[in-house]
Amino acid sequence: MSLIELIGYIPAIIFPVATLMQLWHLLKTKTSDGVPPLTWLAFAVGNISLYIYAEKYTELQSILGQLATAALQVYVVVLIYRYRQKPQ
Repeated sequence: MSLIELIGYIPAIIFPVATLMQLWHLLKTKTSDGVPPLTWLAFAVGNISLYIYAEKYTELQSILGQLATAALQVYVVVLIYRYRQKPQ
């Protein structure tokens, strides 16, 4: 494995972990106060777009760092709207 391939694992780890941290916070607190849904939706669209642009459809780094992260980010958006609809 080359150095470039190894470096590709950095965002493949950091991006999903950072998103999981936000998910964990949402699920733990059951509130979406201060969490902007459009920002998380923009992250998801950006990751999907980058996945398509990079054309590395079978690379694990690309799948984890972009597609899996985008799926988690969409889940963040779903939770934000779900928690905002709950009666206080």
